[in-house]
Parts: sequence; C-alpha cells; structure tokens
Amino acid sequence: MAAFYGIYIATIFSQSQTDAVGLVALLWEYLPSIVITVGNFLVPLLCDQIALLERYDPSLTVNVALMRSVFLRMVSLGVLLFTLWSQITCEQDISPEDCTLCHYNYKSYPCWETRVGQEMYKLALFDLLITIAMLVLVEFPRRMVVDRSSMKLVQWVGRQEFEVPANVLGLVYGQTVVWTGALFCPLLPLINTLKFVMVFYCKKVTLFYNCRPATKTFRSTRSTVFFLLVLLVGWGLALVAMIYSVAQIHPSMSCGPFRSLPSMWTIVPNSFYGLTQTTQDFLFYISSQRFSIPLFLFCSVVMCYFIALASIHGKSVNLFKAQLKLEAQDKQFLVKQIEELSRTLGVER
Repeated sequence: MAAFYGIYIATIFSQSQTDAVGLVALLWEYLPSIVITVGNFLVPLLCDQIALLERYDPSLTVNVALMRSVFLRMVSLGVLLFTLWSQITCEQDISPEDCTLCHYNYKSYPCWETRVGQEMYKLALFDLLITIAMLVLVEFPRRMVVDRSSMKLVQWVGRQEFEVPANVLGLVYGQTVVWTGALFCPLLPLINTLKFVMVFYCKKVTLFYNCRPATKTFRSTRSTVFFLLVLLVGWGLALVAMIYSVAQIHPSMSCGPFRSLPSMWTIVPNSFYGLTQTTQDFLFYISSQRFSIPLFLFCSVVMCYFIALASIHGKSVNLFKAQLKLEAQDKQFLVKQIEELSRTLGVER
C-alpha cells in the first residue's frame, strides 16, 4: 500500500511541477517512473525476506514471490493510469471551470494523449536505464569483488543469482507498458523492440559472466502457463485502459487526429458509413446471427476434433511409456537370470 500511495503522490506532484527548469524539471518529469521502478526493485526483496519467515516449501515460495511481483507491477501501472485519468478528467482537487469548456482539464493537459504517451515512454526508457545501470554498477562490481576477495562474508554473499521468473516478469511488464501506451505513442512498439534487443544482450552478458545459478527451483511447465496467464492479465489491463480512453475521455481540442470529434470512438461509425454500400452489407452480414452462429458451430466442431485428437495422442504416449517400462523390467529380469545362471554354472565374468 505504501508503494501504491507513493506512486499516486509522485504522479500528482510531477504533473503539478510545470514551472521547473533544468535538471530539476527532468527529475520531476521522471519522478513517477523512478518511484515505480524503485518500488518494483525493493518491494520484491522485502517480500523475499518475509517469505523466509513464512517457511513455505521451495516451489510454493517461488509461486508466492511471483504472485506478489505480478500484483505489484500490474497495480503500480494501474495506479499511474488512474492518477493520470483523474487529473485529466477533473476528478481531483481541480476547479470544475477547467473542465466545463472542453470536458477535460485543458489548462494543465492541452494534449493529454501526448502526456499519457510520454509517461509510458518514460517507463520503458527508465526500465532500460535501470537494467544497464544494474549491470554496470552492481552486478559487474559484485562479481569482481567476489572473485578477488577471500573474505568469508564476501564468499558467503557470492555472485548474484540469475532468477528466470523475475526476468520473464520484467519482459511481461515491458510488454504491458507497450500495449497500454501504443494508442498514445505509436512508435512505442518499435522503441520497445530495440529495448528488448538491448536487454537481451545485457542479460546474456550478466548471465555468463556475473551470475550464478539460482538456488530456488521451479517447474518449467507450470511456469510457462503462469507467465502466459500474467501476459493475459497485462493485455486485459491495457485493453481496459484503451477502451476507457477511447469511449469516455474527450479527445484533446488542440492536437491529435480526433480533435474535432466528441470521442475517439466516433471515428469508427463515421468511417463505417463512409464505405460503399456493398462493403457495409458485407460487414453487416458477417456480424449477423446468420453468419456468426454457423461459424461458432464450425469452430466448436473443429475444437472438439483437435481435443479428441490430443486425447488419443496422449493415450498413445502413455501406452508407449508403459511399454518402455515393461521393456526395462524385462531387461532387468534377463540380467538377473543371466547372473544367476552364471553363478550356477560357475562361469566367471
């Protein structure tokens, strides 16, 4: 709760500091991103110490740590968006006169789409800077000290552990930021692609030269399903943010392609009715029950077929496994028979 409240206060304070200049202005601009990144770094460490007192099983400890990290990252992003929207739509301590004319806080946010896109861009950029800084300022010096020092305390601390779940969650978090900000910053997917390439090589260097294997084990199959579920949650969060922005918030009157419309969604029916009559009839047909119900039935039949096929293949795999076990038992039985026969006949090995 303290981390979420800190993000809320930092966002409000950052948005209010419009008169700052120089390095101070840069610091205030990146203050929400700094607070979110620091919280994502420190809170999991605190949760790991709490997990030692909880004394869970190793596998359960990993799952609990992952759930806490996911909750922290997703809710942090949600708090940032909620704070921005509450400032834009005048739901905070802002005079209603600022929102009467344009239906949003046009004085503080003349181009609110640009401001939201900037916040998502700063989150992606600051995440990359933190990754590089951790490599250069923490992990590499730590490896140098551990390799060159013989002190018991230093050797007890050892090199940094490379934890796969935490790194995968970082990628999922970065993808969620991109999904959330792509509507407001169209170049963000390209920027995030370049960022992921740089992060990959940074992680490769730190894995091979600075880290040691993690002591906590986890099951790859369950973790894969969990990561896909987390990615689905992140996509849902980004979808909610996009729907709310498109349907509820009035577009900026001074900039953007939707400045002459009451909402972003208005462009969809306007574009639809601007199509030819044949295209409209075709789109109406594929959205009608005459097309959707047969399509649903066909997809259901295909899905049942593949489910039955997967079940048959699974039974075949289990049968083959049972045959392999029987063959192994037959081999062990034959080896024992040969040994007994050898002892009976007095044949030396």
